[in-house]
Amino acid sequence: MCRNIRVLHNFKPPTTEEEIRAAALQFVRKVSGLNKPSQLDNEVFEHAIDEVAHATEHLLGHLHAHGKVRTREGEKLKGQERWKAREAALARRSAKAAPAPG
Repeated sequence: MCRNIRVLHNFKPPTTEEEIRAAALQFVRKVSGLNKPSQLDNEVFEHAIDEVAHATEHLLGHLHAHGKVRTREGEKLKGQERWKAREAALARRSAKAAPAPG
């Protein structure tokens, strides 16, 4: 679940409200252990998302940028490279664990 929470700081173009809310939703889901709240808990769940989103907006608005500005395309490419590296590592482990023919 937490893999969907992405770095939101120092992007060009700037992080959108939708991206901040999506990250807040993932955070609240993870912390609460609920993918979707019951009707009784829906109001408090939505309030928690709003609060986390507000805190995130405040944080991003006050952080000082250090390093290169990120782009969504650059982050996507880095993610694809990490995935390829994971697949290669799994393939190597599987090859080592496979019984020898014979």
